[in-house]
Amino acid sequence: MTSPSARALLEGLVDYAGLFPPAALSMDDAVAEYARWRRSPQSWMLGRFVLPVARLRDFARAAEAHLPEPGAGEPWRLSALLGADVHGDSSLVTSFNRSHAGRAVVDAVELKATGPEDADASLDALPSGLAAFVEVPLRDDLGVLLSTLRRRGARAKARTGGVVPDAIPEPAELARFIAACAAASVPWKATAGLHHPIRAERALTYEPGSPRAPMHGFLNVFAAAAFARAGAPAEVLEAVLREEDASAFHLDQDALSWRGLRASTDELARSRRDFASSFGSCSFAEPVADLRALGVLFP
Repeated sequence: MTSPSARALLEGLVDYAGLFPPAALSMDDAVAEYARWRRSPQSWMLGRFVLPVARLRDFARAAEAHLPEPGAGEPWRLSALLGADVHGDSSLVTSFNRSHAGRAVVDAVELKATGPEDADASLDALPSGLAAFVEVPLRDDLGVLLSTLRRRGARAKARTGGVVPDAIPEPAELARFIAACAAASVPWKATAGLHHPIRAERALTYEPGSPRAPMHGFLNVFAAAAFARAGAPAEVLEAVLREEDASAFHLDQDALSWRGLRASTDELARSRRDFASSFGSCSFAEPVADLRALGVLFP
């Protein structure tokens, strides 16, 4: 049986991004895969379906046969990636939500900003009621931008990997981001590169001869988030992020523990609800298979 602490840590954790590399599925295949996992025993781990806002019409066509009728089931929740024309993209979101009421809803958007002023202008253009995630360059000074996001009630987004080694941030950079978000009380999500629970060197794509590099593990990242929220400094978070021994993490009835640090099940639930919301992954099957292999997930 999956432990209460694992449930608290993993519930709704994976935003499905099968349209994006390295999977790069067609819309029809990505929608079918998401629908299949929504019917599975592991559906409680599944978060939003992630797509570019420009592909909402394509999604509507592909998903028509899969979406529930109004009142017959939970609407599918979507996260839409916005482009440079935030006003125009926001209109697409509003139109989609109006035409798919009760069946599917874009309740989150993801966007980029070059700085605090750009973030302010973009957030001004959004419809009300959306969770807005603004991608933060991890190598930049985070203070002013995070202050802006907190003031606006927006959230941060960290890119944690990619299909080339240079796209993967160093553990120290990611630790600094997590610690800064905790200090600023800014919720965040991660995107890219978190297919597997524990840090390890892996192939970065599914192609033969793919480049290899150490990839961050999502258990490492979301354990570090829970510890950060409890006051752990960046150097401790970096050590958590660097951990490659799966046996160092324990998820039991009452808590997640790692080498003397402990986050209770209630603390994990609060961290996920209020701080570290989710990560985008082009695969849902890989996280499920790896968690089963580690004895974290049953069945």
